[in-house]
Amino acid sequence: MGLDDKIKNAAQDLAGKAKETVGKVTDNEKLEAEGRAEQAKANVKKAGENVKDALN
Repeated sequence: MGLDDKIKNAAQDLAGKAKETVGKVTDNEKLEAEGRAEQAKANVKKAGENVKDALN
């Protein structure tokens, strides 16, 4: 996994956590769900990159 990809995935994960937190604080279920979805996408990307790294 390239450093650039790791940084992008970490940024997406952090953005998702921030959205989820803001959604909880403001009682905005839609924003909270969007945050969880962003985190899930980042985790899927991380897993895919980890598989690539293991094969190399």
